[in-house]
Amino acid sequence: MTFASPPRPRPDAPRRRGPLVPTLITLAALVVLVLVLAQVWTEVLWFSQLGFTEVIRTEWLTRAVLFVLGFLVMAAAVGFSLSYAYRSRPVYAPSTPEQASLDQYREAIEPLRRLVLVVGPVVLGLFAGGAASQQWTTVQLWLNGREVGTSDPQWGMDIGFYLFTLPGLRFVVSFLMAVVVLSIIAAVATHYLYGGLRIGGRQGGAPRATRAARVHLSVLGALVLLLIAANYWLDRYSILTKQQTGGQRWQGAGFTDVNAVIPSKAILAVAAVVVAAAFVATAFSGNWRLPAIGVGLMVVAAIVVGGVYPAVVQRFQVQPNQQDAEAEFIQRNIDATLAAYGLDEVETSEYDATVTAEPGALREDAETTASIRLLDPNIVSPSFKQLQQIRGFYDFPDSLAVDRYTIDGESRDTVIAVRELNQAGLSAQQRNWTNDTTVYTHGYGVVAAYGNTRGARGAPEFWESGIPTAEAATSDQLGEYEPRIYFGQSSPEYSIVGGPEGTDGWEFDYPDDETGTGSVPYRFPTQDTSAGPSVGNVWHKLLYALKFGDEQILFSERVNEHSQILYDRDPRDRVAKVAPYLDLDGRVYPAVVDGRVKWIVDGYTTSDQYPYAATRSLQEATTDSLTERAATVEALLPKQVNYIRNSVKATVDAFDGSVDLYAWDTEDPVLQAWAQVFPTSLQPLEDISGDLMSHLRYPEDLFKVQRALLGQYHVTDAGQFFSGNDFWQSPADPTASNAEVAQPPYYLTLQMPGTDEATFSLMSTFIPSGANARNVLTGYLAVDADAGSTPGEIAEGYGTLRLLELPRDSTVPGPGQASANFTADPVVSNELNILARGDSLVRRGNLLTLPVGGGLLYVQPVYVQASSGTTFPLLQRVLVSFGDEIGFAQTLDGALDQVFGGDSGAAAGDAGAGPVEPPSEGEEPVEGGDSGTGATPAPTGEATATPAPTEGGAAPAGDARTELETALREAQAAIEAGQAALAEGDFAAYGEAQQRLDEALQRAIEAEGRLGG
Repeated sequence: MTFASPPRPRPDAPRRRGPLVPTLITLAALVVLVLVLAQVWTEVLWFSQLGFTEVIRTEWLTRAVLFVLGFLVMAAAVGFSLSYAYRSRPVYAPSTPEQASLDQYREAIEPLRRLVLVVGPVVLGLFAGGAASQQWTTVQLWLNGREVGTSDPQWGMDIGFYLFTLPGLRFVVSFLMAVVVLSIIAAVATHYLYGGLRIGGRQGGAPRATRAARVHLSVLGALVLLLIAANYWLDRYSILTKQQTGGQRWQGAGFTDVNAVIPSKAILAVAAVVVAAAFVATAFSGNWRLPAIGVGLMVVAAIVVGGVYPAVVQRFQVQPNQQDAEAEFIQRNIDATLAAYGLDEVETSEYDATVTAEPGALREDAETTASIRLLDPNIVSPSFKQLQQIRGFYDFPDSLAVDRYTIDGESRDTVIAVRELNQAGLSAQQRNWTNDTTVYTHGYGVVAAYGNTRGARGAPEFWESGIPTAEAATSDQLGEYEPRIYFGQSSPEYSIVGGPEGTDGWEFDYPDDETGTGSVPYRFPTQDTSAGPSVGNVWHKLLYALKFGDEQILFSERVNEHSQILYDRDPRDRVAKVAPYLDLDGRVYPAVVDGRVKWIVDGYTTSDQYPYAATRSLQEATTDSLTERAATVEALLPKQVNYIRNSVKATVDAFDGSVDLYAWDTEDPVLQAWAQVFPTSLQPLEDISGDLMSHLRYPEDLFKVQRALLGQYHVTDAGQFFSGNDFWQSPADPTASNAEVAQPPYYLTLQMPGTDEATFSLMSTFIPSGANARNVLTGYLAVDADAGSTPGEIAEGYGTLRLLELPRDSTVPGPGQASANFTADPVVSNELNILARGDSLVRRGNLLTLPVGGGLLYVQPVYVQASSGTTFPLLQRVLVSFGDEIGFAQTLDGALDQVFGGDSGAAAGDAGAGPVEPPSEGEEPVEGGDSGTGATPAPTGEATATPAPTEGGAAPAGDARTELETALREAQAAIEAGQAALAEGDFAAYGEAQQRLDEALQRAIEAEGRLGG
């Protein structure tokens, strides 16, 4: 036995670390990895399920390669510069006051030197790699671009050089410039800190820089000068896309640019190369005087040659003779702009529009007249909701789509909408994870109404409506189609669908009173159809639970081996993800195609590198009254472009979310380049079915951009363009609250003057530009928007732009003037005021302009709705004007007859539609019809309360005022009764109320007339 103390551990012996810290670090790394995978791997699953794995693989691989290259180039260059400067430091720093003051900094940084030499370049490399990876589209276009076949007018180089090669070269030069500049900064700082470079005066004849520092900085200086020379040289080409200054209206190189700026760029490029050679010479000679003089001369040359000389040429040679001097270059701008925006084949014709309405004037325009659209898709959405919503959780967009369908063998303009699911309509008691995610998963069916007629008492006349009780929706016109809408503009963020085969499922399909439960259940057939990534295993459940922040995905029994998760369900978002190179039209519209509801999206390829073409902001060009008030219609992004093509037509299946991209403009060089990048993502034009082709149309946003350009570029003579006295603008929308916002273009079927037949078109108008210009029509633009119905073949006339130019002294009212004429007309004003009294709101619909009868016809529907309670608009009147003649009636046909002397010569779509609702059972029919004034005749045997006239034929004023007040009270009571009847779905009672309303309004008009109103 010993009593000796056990040996104590030595103080300097290493302490043994426990497992806690490594375990925590490992767990933290795993958590971070899983969180990253929850975002990254789920994207892979999403693209894989859609069949677009190539897109994400190519994009991510390109980004990764550029990131690595950018990182390596920046980190290696800066790291080498730091390392070389440190390793070549003098062994003994000069003993000077300057170096003595730096000793403390050297001592402070020495413990961190190794860290700085590694971390500094790595951090800069990360930033550089991130910046380089953002240029993946530029690099891919550079690698896959090809010749266009058209040359620029200055250098004779193929346009493909500007679209594809020049942006890539500029990116490389700019990136290398940043690398060299940062390397110079790193080298100067390190050489100065460790004595290789001194700023102060010489000490004992010692040079200010060591040989190593001199060589290092000289080489870097030469490199930066060579890059500056390359930049100057590329500027000679980039100047062809420059924006002219001084308020000039054209783009591209002008007289001064071609004769002064471009030569100066070449001189400066050569000078930069010479100065770079001087820096190289300094590396051997040690004399800094020569490169210093060279840099000074370059600065002077940049000021004199690059700045002063062009300014002198502009001031003394161009400005005194600017129109003649710039004529050649303005013409280049005109020609390039028309080519870049697809405006080089516009069919322009003079249209000497008459303002005199003659009887029978519309006889030659019978087809256009019959197709005039009365239903305003931007107003009637509340009517669709009230009459076809069925349940509160169904919804329609605030702006509906205009399309055309063949009904009973005849093509009819149609206002159509999808009955989408909107979970905001569920009550608070219904909102829980189970209902939101697995029960209320989809909308149901489409609703369509004729565009040129109206139903009972002004409601839309639906030809596809209601929710069927059968398993599949069946329509006499549409045939059998899949009605379930899992992908739409208001779909939930995500839903989980599917279940064991043979079960009914737990999804709410549609309401049905015959089931006893009030609804029909549905199970999405995940065994046969793929609509989203599978969440049938624990790993996928975990990833999606983290992605959406819902742990219920992990523990819910409704998430099983048959389940699929649906997300990113907005059609526009889905197309944007699988085609990241496209700019997408602001409107997505539905169509029933080959038995499925398809969302159709138009995609554009754009560029800002087309030489001499005018640059425009897509956002400014596509903003109008519709984009400002409709949540589902957007303006394009705030992007500057000078080239655009509608290159891709995309569809998204509303049932399974599948996306199809069709190469539409196969001549587009930008699309051809992207087809090389993603060779399997685009389908050929030949794959478009005839049914789908019949619903494809000319896109709105492209038309808006083109009309914005045509406001100026309808002028094709350089001299006239310079003067700018014939420039136009799109008129403001007279129905919008913002008086400055442009009127949107409208889809409608019309026959343009000089054409053989009417076609589905998109139209807009022009008025003179300028703040004080008259609001008269100067131009009318329409494009053939019908792509035809032949499988894989675009109709011959599709995309043909037709521009009618009115005489320069035109007196045809513009939309603003026409709207003001409507308001100022005594008859119209009186009746509108009467309609708006009480608890009623009058809404004037889209103001359509049609080139018929040898002039321009304006048509505007008038809707009335209650201002509170159950509110939805009903078409009650139609305003029409032609020149100075105005018609105002319950039907378009009646209003046209008023304008054209009692006989327009053609029948409108609502011809023969009487203003009186058919009598209910047991009620005597009402005789009479539309008199053309909007008045409803009194029923047979019913006397109107018109007071007996006094002497001279005038009714007593007191009696007239009493009758007016009584009639207005009766009109208000009829409006309230009609709204209540509609809320209960009692259309017979609603018709009776409308009859009473018409009678009361007529009596009020007559009474107000006797009062001198």
